[in-house]
Amino acid sequence: MADPLLFNPRTYDPAHFDPETRRLLRATVDWFENRGKRRLIEDYRSRAWLSEFLEFSSKEGLFATFLTPASAADGQQDKRWDTARIAALNEIFGFYGLDYWYAWQVTILGLGPVWQSDNAAVRSRAAELLSQGEVFAFGLSEKAHGADIYSTDMLLEPDGAGGFRASGSKYYIGNGNAAGLVSVFGRRTDIEGPDGYVFFAADSRHPAYHLVKNVVDSSKYVSEFRLEDYPVAEADILHTGRAAFDAALNTVNVGKFNLCTGAIGICEHAMYEAVTHAQNRILYGRPVTAFPHVRRELTDAYVRLVGMKLFSDRAVDYFRSAGPDDRRYLLFNPMTKMKVTTEGEKVIDLMWDVIAAKGFEKDTYFAQAATEIRGLPKLEGTVHVNLALILKFMGNHLLNPAEYAPVPTRLDAADDAFLFRQGPARGLGAVRFHDWRTAYDAFAAVPNVARFREQADALCEFVTTAAPDEEQSRDLDLLLAVGQLFALVVHGQLILEQAQLTGLDEDVLDELFAVLVRDFSAHAVELHGKDSATAAQQSWALGAVRRPVVDDARSTRVWQRVEALSGAYEMAP
Repeated sequence: MADPLLFNPRTYDPAHFDPETRRLLRATVDWFENRGKRRLIEDYRSRAWLSEFLEFSSKEGLFATFLTPASAADGQQDKRWDTARIAALNEIFGFYGLDYWYAWQVTILGLGPVWQSDNAAVRSRAAELLSQGEVFAFGLSEKAHGADIYSTDMLLEPDGAGGFRASGSKYYIGNGNAAGLVSVFGRRTDIEGPDGYVFFAADSRHPAYHLVKNVVDSSKYVSEFRLEDYPVAEADILHTGRAAFDAALNTVNVGKFNLCTGAIGICEHAMYEAVTHAQNRILYGRPVTAFPHVRRELTDAYVRLVGMKLFSDRAVDYFRSAGPDDRRYLLFNPMTKMKVTTEGEKVIDLMWDVIAAKGFEKDTYFAQAATEIRGLPKLEGTVHVNLALILKFMGNHLLNPAEYAPVPTRLDAADDAFLFRQGPARGLGAVRFHDWRTAYDAFAAVPNVARFREQADALCEFVTTAAPDEEQSRDLDLLLAVGQLFALVVHGQLILEQAQLTGLDEDVLDELFAVLVRDFSAHAVELHGKDSATAAQQSWALGAVRRPVVDDARSTRVWQRVEALSGAYEMAP
């Protein structure tokens, strides 16, 4: 019997979506299943470009339907920017191979500056290119500066006729080999400071566009390209000045959310393989799963994965319900990027400890999962960058709640238009949140939720009585340890909200929060050991350590759910 909490291609029927979305999601699953495991693995090993997949996408109108906002859809009702169905497709792509997800992900990034632009001609061109099956690219980062857009060396020299000549290189640009349109960030040579920023649309097929190489050994084409005296007409300009800077950050806000559901898909496929292998491998006369430490590792992996899904599904609702007066998504977004993707690494590591050498075998999905899961925490800003961003919200989130109407589950067929009119990328410290305690109060009777709530309350005490002083606030190493503690409270909050909305089995929830209690304790001990931690902070840290509530019967029941995954799915050969 399929586990209803995990994606399983054998039973997948996204009945909660409209008919065309259901058709496209199911058609995508069928394309991968018909291609078969051997072919997918061989494509991965041979670093083959994704031409046949993109032909399928073009024929079905997959990217065009999912990535054309209603404002550019020319009245075609099935085209919209719908974060719920985008998340569903991320999960499917992750499940079958991150190379497919990556081509889609960087197309999303490339479209971000376009859909935020008032340039009707480029918007129309982008919609037409999507309908033709083209992919897109996001020309932001550079070899010398990374994503430090303040220091861009893509220079635009005025040509005297209202346009520019662009020269410079971009590095680590996905789809740079094939993009019908590349959104490129640069700066004018005749204007100093942020007023000189420019986002413009370039064509990878233009003679002045020079593809240097793929900088990674992968089917993902992560390009270095160079523009040499590239003509940028006034009609190619997407944004100028501060608006170009905001468009870059707001595009990343939209795009980096996709990493969490990609990680979920990777972990789900790997879990089917790992549990099936462990259950059927006999060691010392017993199945590997008879050993208590194996059961513990696989159970921890399972509940962590469930937590990833619950958090991400609930974060979708806040994205879709966002507006000028509700910017809570700006916290939940780096949380999905940082917390969910690092949870994915833990899930894979726990399973890999169990299956050991099997995880290296070339005919498994797990071998690529173990490699690809590492990339997601490092894309669209490192873990450290996103943790530092999360910290900006800590005071208001923990101590200064505001009143909001409840946010419902958002699976409706609506266009998420606000994502392309987010406005200035500043003012994060002023964002307010609803009271996080409400979600915890609803599950106060669940033993490990109550135990974790003690730790969350202790963090509020830390913020009010032992928070880093001015000098410590410059010690990013110490601050990141605090950020990990805060991230756990937010992680738990959205998990609980989604658990209440979906009626999650309380055994699974209790087992999951036993893991979170251990995680909080581990990060508290880490904070205790920081060089600059004060005596008061050290004392607080040890006082926040808790032992989870142990219930052998509960753990056994959750293990039975994990054990049932053995043989529940095997990809067609």
